[in-house]
Amino acid sequence: MPTRWPAPAHWNGGTHPRQSGAPYTPPVPDSRPTRRFDRIDALRGAAIAWMTAYHFAFDLDHFRFIREDFHRDPFWTWQRTAIVSLFLFCAGLGQAVAVHQGQGWPRFWRRWAQVAACALLVTLGSWFMFPRSFIYFGVLHGIAVMLVVARVTAPWGRWLWLAGALAIAAPFAARAAHAAWPALEVFNTPLLNWLGWISRKPVTEDYVPLLPWMGVMWWGMAAGRSLLRERAALVQGEIAPVLRPLAWMGRWSLSWYMVHQPVLIGLVMLAAAFR
Repeated sequence: MPTRWPAPAHWNGGTHPRQSGAPYTPPVPDSRPTRRFDRIDALRGAAIAWMTAYHFAFDLDHFRFIREDFHRDPFWTWQRTAIVSLFLFCAGLGQAVAVHQGQGWPRFWRRWAQVAACALLVTLGSWFMFPRSFIYFGVLHGIAVMLVVARVTAPWGRWLWLAGALAIAAPFAARAAHAAWPALEVFNTPLLNWLGWISRKPVTEDYVPLLPWMGVMWWGMAAGRSLLRERAALVQGEIAPVLRPLAWMGRWSLSWYMVHQPVLIGLVMLAAAFR
């Protein structure tokens, strides 16, 4: 999640779904509308609402209405970690649903193109506002890469749990490896630091590298596959009317993500002008 800017298809080889522990579901035509699950949308909407509140507080601090340390205070740093984790876990759940419903590659790539285009817009906008610390691999950039990895690795089945654990543990191993082999400094350069095999964080307004965050998406996908296979009612059930606004926000998460910070910043700037 940015600090200043507010994330299988038909079987084409590899391990067959039957071999990965999941029952085989015949693919449906790619043109067939896929069913949305309100509970997943509401969970994603909760992440959106939390992110919006976080960014509102950040904007108030930026314009000196309040004074908080968003970079070092655990109250804020842990919130950022939790929000990004919830976003990526929901993205993994969504990929599990897409695989379960037989969503094909053409539809996947259409949605992926939207995410990638928004990531480029974030880069351009941040470059104009923060030329020395613009966003080149933030949450949307990370999600764009992770979605492809998640789709390709969907046949791994239960092995996704192990893959996720290894990815989450990777940064700890990276620090030890850098201390032992100075040649690994190359992974700290902008050309490679998006992988996450780093010993220090880059100077940028948002940074969501492949490691460890791919692990969270893998866990979301593994959880989704397990629930759809064994306890589908937990995913497909109805939600309370009070949660429907969150489900609506979750269905429009990308649009909300792109719009909410410009709106919040505009409102705070307006308030600052009349202070």
